[in-house]
Amino acid sequence: MSLPDYVNHRPQSLPEGVVAYRRTGEFDQDTMPAKMRNAHSTKPGVWALIHVLEGQLRYSVPSWGEDVILVPGTPGIVAPTVEHNVEPHGAVRMFVEFYAAPDQGPTDPHTQA
Repeated sequence: MSLPDYVNHRPQSLPEGVVAYRRTGEFDQDTMPAKMRNAHSTKPGVWALIHVLEGQLRYSVPSWGEDVILVPGTPGIVAPTVEHNVEPHGAVRMFVEFYAAPDQGPTDPHTQA
């Protein structure tokens, strides 16, 4: 069984057909949860965009060989099940917006087993 292309290569955009279903609150360098700073991933089928509102945020995705600084206007794409982490690069304000296909059902994919 072959892996989806996004496992090893950064996608240029979210796939067609996914819709936003949840958004985190805003975090800054002091309120950002520790889990976000450590390697973590979304569940299968769950995409996300990391939005920087102010400042800079380091975004690392080892399987893509990616280690970039996100700034306002350039969101980071998070692909399903791909481990990543973020780290404030000085003072920052940011949030994460989650996306999934509408046919995943009316419930939040984050709460599904």
